[in-house]
Amino acid sequence: MKLLVKTLFGLEEVLAREIEELGGKEIQPIKRGVSFIGSKELLYKSNLHLRTALRVLQPIHIFKAKNEKQLYDKVKAIDWSWYFDSSQTFAIDSIVFAEHFTHSNFPSLKMKDAIADQFREKEGKRPSIDKVNPDIRLNLHVSHETCTISLDSSGDSLHKRGYRRGGTHAAPLNEVLAAGLVLLSGWDKQSPFIDPMCGSGTIAMEAAMIARNMPAGIKRKEYAFMKWKNYDPELWQRIYDEGVNEMRPVAPKLITAADQSNTAVELCKMASLDFELDREIEVFRKGFKRLLPISSSGTLIMNPPYGQRLHENELFALYSMIGDQLKQQYTGFDAWIFSGNPEALKHVGLKTSKRVHLLNGALECKFHHYSMYKGSKKQSRE
Repeated sequence: MKLLVKTLFGLEEVLAREIEELGGKEIQPIKRGVSFIGSKELLYKSNLHLRTALRVLQPIHIFKAKNEKQLYDKVKAIDWSWYFDSSQTFAIDSIVFAEHFTHSNFPSLKMKDAIADQFREKEGKRPSIDKVNPDIRLNLHVSHETCTISLDSSGDSLHKRGYRRGGTHAAPLNEVLAAGLVLLSGWDKQSPFIDPMCGSGTIAMEAAMIARNMPAGIKRKEYAFMKWKNYDPELWQRIYDEGVNEMRPVAPKLITAADQSNTAVELCKMASLDFELDREIEVFRKGFKRLLPISSSGTLIMNPPYGQRLHENELFALYSMIGDQLKQQYTGFDAWIFSGNPEALKHVGLKTSKRVHLLNGALECKFHHYSMYKGSKKQSRE
């Protein structure tokens, strides 16, 4: 069957590699997603393991509709009793790119009416809408005249790993984005890893989970596919158990996380304890100037402030200090900086060996790689 996995802009190729490792076939990256062919087993594995996935969709019907009446009629012609019962609740998410639908919400409203009317005519009662915690989640994608209806197998977005129980520090990274940064860096999962501005610890947590081969959804209790008529609990349990058994040990204190905020440090410690990763992650309350590496090589990823809470001069001075510290203290490291402030990045003053364009929410960001080999020089701002 065809499956479609949604992700964040810029992570499509990373997700495609993850899907290939799981055994997906006919893999095709698209904007903010990847389509592929897979079995029910692969659908379950995708929800459990894919680190850069937001949700896993199973397209079930594709048709043409030039107006709301055609959409209503074609949705109503589908036998919805194949997918759920009138006793179950449902919700519809929609994405509409079509001029002939005058309002973006109309297609999903027409689809809801068509489904409800079909159940009422057949059974005398209709399923209820539950936008918060529905039994069945449907996705409607309208592109010009082409309508695609999919079952959402994930439910809540897959970025919700479960380690934010204690809350978050200011402007936390999305977990999917953080995992994408670690995977984009090419970290070997064995050499030291440092996040010197860790905030609530998202990058460090994702790095530790990757190093241990811990399933991204290990703490998740519910997925939307568990309410499907064809749900196979024995297959799911086998896949889950295999995922847990394939976890591997890593060196203690492989990952260093640091922040000058005591609140951030406590949140990072709490997250690592919740996921039993406190052996792998060592957390310090230190600013970047005071944090010195204990190894001669490794990978460093940082997400410094973008400027929302700092004056421009303070921000540029911070980025200049980052460049100085990398040059003076981190020779031999692969250093990466993720930032939404391109002007501030120029003040790092080091030659970039790679630049990746990403989005943090709606904000355009850059992920810059600096190879800190001997002789790396500060350069004048571009």
